[in-house]
Amino acid sequence: QVQLVESGGGLVQAGGSLRLSCAASGRIFSIHAMGWYRQAPGKQRELVANMTICGVSNYADSVKGRFTISRDNAKNTVFLQMNSLKSEDTAVYYCYAEGIIGVRENGDFWGQGTQVTVSS
Repeated sequence: QVQLVESGGGLVQAGGSLRLSCAASGRIFSIHAMGWYRQAPGKQRELVANMTICGVSNYADSVKGRFTISRDNAKNTVFLQMNSLKSEDTAVYYCYAEGIIGVRENGDFWGQGTQVTVSS
């Protein structure tokens, strides 16, 4: 069974840094893209960053220059290094994996979410 397990959220002061990790478990052959969405209270879920299996990355304008996404394809893991955090980055961050090809499961999957709170 494919699962995405996130870690690394927490409380940080404005200007600080956090690193999120997400590992996809299960019998997986490949994952086309992995990335992160976030959802703040009262707002829609929005894309933060993603990266394809070939290493092509995409960022929301609001995080460019502050966040960096990376992947370890061999371990089916994606990371999000978040620097210069602002109060507006406060949200639940969700890991997602798009285009999983597995032994028994194919498709798109989401993690359970991890809270990031930036205090001003």
